Amino acid sequence: MSDTTAGNDSGPETDRRMLERTVPQAADSIRKAGFWTAIVLPFLYVPLLFYGLDSWVESTAFLTVLAVNLAALYVGHYHGR
Repeated sequence: MSDTTAGNDSGPETDRRMLERTVPQAADSIRKAGFWTAIVLPFLYVPLLFYGLDSWVESTAFLTVLAVNLAALYVGHYHGR
């Protein structure tokens, strides 16, 4: 069975075009910001892990940075392609 059935609109190319369909004039800028955010954001892990995740505030901050980093990776994945 093949994944290339007619009418199959799922896949990486569809994900890439979704941003262009939603906000065509800002898609490139959003991808660029996501790409660079995904590169810079991991530097925030160092102080969070250095001081520990002992309280709920630090744990929440770590999980928030992780979630934002994953979102930035997803959005900026196609930058420069």
